[in-house]
Amino acid sequence: MYLNLVFEERIYTMKKDKHLGLRIDSETHEKLKNLAEYEGRSINGEVLYLIRQAILKHEQTHEKLK
Repeated sequence: MYLNLVFEERIYTMKKDKHLGLRIDSETHEKLKNLAEYEGRSINGEVLYLIRQAILKHEQTHEKLK
């Protein structure tokens, strides 16, 4: 899905961010919240960081993901 934005008579097309629902137990959530705060990120930002790190680690030892 794309979102069209109009600025100064120009149309910019942007991909909308995807939503990911995640079920997580209370203890893990609390630890994730504390880790995010320690790293200066939101919980969402910390999850994205961890996912990106896992992808990078995988791609360093395997082929690039599509």
